[in-house]
Amino acid sequence: MEKHNSGFLEDNDLEHTEPFKRFDLDEKSTLELNTEEQKYSNQAKPVEAYNGLDQSIVQLATKKIDPEEGSHLDLKERTKSIKMLAWYYAPVYLLFWVGLFFAVVYPIFNHLPTGVKLEEESDLPNTFIAQRAESLLLKLDLMGPKIAGDYVTEVLMVELLLKEIEKVRQVMKSDLYDLEVDVQRSSGAFLHWQMVNMYQGIQNVVAKLSCKSSNSSSYLLVNSHYDSKPSSVGTGDAEVMIVAMLETMRLMAISEDTFLHPIVFLFNGAEEQPFHGSHSFISKHRWAGNCKALINLDSAGAGGREILFQGGPNHPWLMRHYKKSSKHPFATTMAEEIFQADLIPSDTDFRIFRDFGPVPGLDLAGCYNGFVYHTKFDRFKVISRGSLQNTGDNVYGLVRSLSNAEEMYDTAAYAEGHSVFFDYLGLFFVYYTKATGVALNISFSLGAILLVALSLWRMSKVTGRRLGTYAKSFGMQFLLAILGVLLALAFPLLMSVFYDAGNRTMTYFSNSWLVIGLFICPSLIGLLLPSTIYLSLRHSEKIPYSYRVQIVGHAHCVLMAVLCILLTAAGIRTAYLLMICVFFYVGALIINLASRLHDKGHLWSLVLVACQVLPYLYFTYLFHALLVITIPMTSRKGMTANPDLLISLECALGTILGFVFVAPLVNLFRRQKSMVGGLALVMFVFCMISVSDVGFPYRAQTNVMRLHFLEVHRKFYEYDGSISLEDSGYYFDLQDRRLESPLLGRINLTGFTRLDEDCKTHMKCGVPCFNHRWCDAVEDGHWLPRGEPVDLPGTPVLELLNKTLLGNESDLRAYYEFSVSGPPRMSLFILPLKGVKMLKWSLLQEMLDNPSVYKPPYHIFIGYGSDSSPILFNFELTKDHGNYNEPAFELGVSGHYMSHLSKRDAATQKFLEDLPDFAHPMEWPTSYQRFVF
Repeated sequence: MEKHNSGFLEDNDLEHTEPFKRFDLDEKSTLELNTEEQKYSNQAKPVEAYNGLDQSIVQLATKKIDPEEGSHLDLKERTKSIKMLAWYYAPVYLLFWVGLFFAVVYPIFNHLPTGVKLEEESDLPNTFIAQRAESLLLKLDLMGPKIAGDYVTEVLMVELLLKEIEKVRQVMKSDLYDLEVDVQRSSGAFLHWQMVNMYQGIQNVVAKLSCKSSNSSSYLLVNSHYDSKPSSVGTGDAEVMIVAMLETMRLMAISEDTFLHPIVFLFNGAEEQPFHGSHSFISKHRWAGNCKALINLDSAGAGGREILFQGGPNHPWLMRHYKKSSKHPFATTMAEEIFQADLIPSDTDFRIFRDFGPVPGLDLAGCYNGFVYHTKFDRFKVISRGSLQNTGDNVYGLVRSLSNAEEMYDTAAYAEGHSVFFDYLGLFFVYYTKATGVALNISFSLGAILLVALSLWRMSKVTGRRLGTYAKSFGMQFLLAILGVLLALAFPLLMSVFYDAGNRTMTYFSNSWLVIGLFICPSLIGLLLPSTIYLSLRHSEKIPYSYRVQIVGHAHCVLMAVLCILLTAAGIRTAYLLMICVFFYVGALIINLASRLHDKGHLWSLVLVACQVLPYLYFTYLFHALLVITIPMTSRKGMTANPDLLISLECALGTILGFVFVAPLVNLFRRQKSMVGGLALVMFVFCMISVSDVGFPYRAQTNVMRLHFLEVHRKFYEYDGSISLEDSGYYFDLQDRRLESPLLGRINLTGFTRLDEDCKTHMKCGVPCFNHRWCDAVEDGHWLPRGEPVDLPGTPVLELLNKTLLGNESDLRAYYEFSVSGPPRMSLFILPLKGVKMLKWSLLQEMLDNPSVYKPPYHIFIGYGSDSSPILFNFELTKDHGNYNEPAFELGVSGHYMSHLSKRDAATQKFLEDLPDFAHPMEWPTSYQRFVF
């Protein structure tokens, strides 16, 4: 026996054992033993000399093996005492994985390429020049907010874009290319969620670049928007993408390398309305029918890298071009499935092109620093040149690749189903079809189960024990593995529930490192607890301890394989994560079995650790990215759902996938239960920090509280024209789960009440909810009355132009015709009274034709662009009793004066000044009139 290394300790008083080396039956076998006091040479020694060793082992070591009786020796005669690592190496082991994340994953995730300067252009042909894009971005930033319908947006932005496109024309190789430009102005309507989305005079700037040598009728569409939210300049969302498109257009126009398919650059002017510009183009523009593929560019942050989070659908060839052309890949199927499950409070024009085109494509969005998204802090200074270079390199590469894609001639022929796609630490990109993913998932999962069975069989052969003994141990560990995974999920979720009950949600919002103690440590504890307790309390004389620890990993492997098969059967492409998990464990197991390290003490664990480095790096990279994207979104999730649930779930899933095979190796160290206690101590310390001022979510400028409210003046007109209610107040669409508690003691909230009681008596709770998200949460809205009336910049004008009775007595119907005019954003709310049925209207008949989906009160949102002329609409209805001289329906009209140019009265200015510095208001004056006809 070799001399013990200093890091190992004897554990002779436990029954932990490992397989003993087979003896050569042709030679006399001897055993060399070392102790701290003396060494024994390979001479026969009295049995008494082997102090502390099992007598049968000593007898075996000092006698010649009889082949006839040596084939099934007793386990204790085939084993030696286990060597366990000293307890103080366990924290080092766990810290190694923490250090690996901060040494590798964190810097790689935040790495950006060096921005190319103008003076380097001559040395770097066909390269995106970040400095040129940056100088234009500064111009756009200085123009201020760009709200659809404002002069800045409808006139100045259009002029600037036309001027920049003309600059491209001047440097374009006119012998190779043609450039056509169009300013589209159109009106239309479509259904979006639970409302009719109407628009009038919406403007898009559209440019088509094509090769003179091309005869292709298939166009590549590249889209982004230049409008912004109220109070936001929109530099990150999405002027970054606008300048990336312009620089890409310039590069394509000056290149000697031509391309096959014309490229349509759509600079759409009303994405934030929502989606008026994209719908206007895809449903009405003369080039729309030729657009066969899409690159959609948007943002949910400012700076950093852009993520590919939607693709296709059903066109995996697009992923091949992304892989081929993207210098800095960043993508995951998981983000796509999370987004399409509506777990993210955002949407993009991609939905419109997909549903109304349909045009398959790739959806890319900036995702870093979402704390400034849709706030006044989304400015030029938070966008680095490296970020522009990263986005520009990828956009230019994609445009170059797709504009030369042979698939563009007939995209329908390449619709092969969904894709599975992901990048590995931004170093390379992997994609394959969903069908291939199913085959891979099932193959590796079944292969893993077979290999685990082979490993158990080998254990039984080496030790001479029955296979049933190992099967029973595996069965127990499999149940414990299920329990461990459930606890790893449950503990973080319970933490989120407890924090919600204590009104302490989002404590990690400004200090995201708190999730380590709040959610990751509880998940690790849950993962470790069952197997650790079992191994430390149940000493087995039948199975060597080294094998028992291996079986823990085997059980987790089979569990991951079973889950992979189940998720694959459910059609969830994110099951590729479990396939990766299983793949690397299987790789380690194959190496251990082939090299026989499988049976040599704890040496198998070294191979397992080495094979787990790559998947650990990927899983921590992926879930760190998800946290970077979703933590800022918790401030705009609204009140209906606990935002901590999503964050804790992400932490739990990341912990399980990253540590499922490496965490149980803690059981190779002494005092393994102390490690669980240490994790509990870390969790406790972090909890204490989180309930201090450190855990207050918001910080001025960097991590603000989003405060959505309207300054509302209401008038309720009755059927006879009298006014039953006229008042003013602030209507809050709170985004914080804790409601107004962060504001208490900082502003006067006397009279602040929920609207749920008003919802029982008034249409839409008697308030002008702005869009579908506001209206979905209107019952959770709050009202703060104010003494003096809101001084509105204007008031919408509704006129009843005509009321006519149609048909005969048996089929009597009423026809109403109205005109409405007002600010660039208005809403109509229509509620038929009891016994009244809407038959048809001019607003969008599809809503009335689907009564199971769209129920009253009906919401019609109206958005203006360059045309503010009155809107005419009509509808026809019928009543059960045919009496049209009594009330038939309620009609609410709201006018939203969203522009920063709309004057706020003195009381509103004072209210805004009193807000704490961490609160960022998105507000505007609003009128609301309710009529009865």
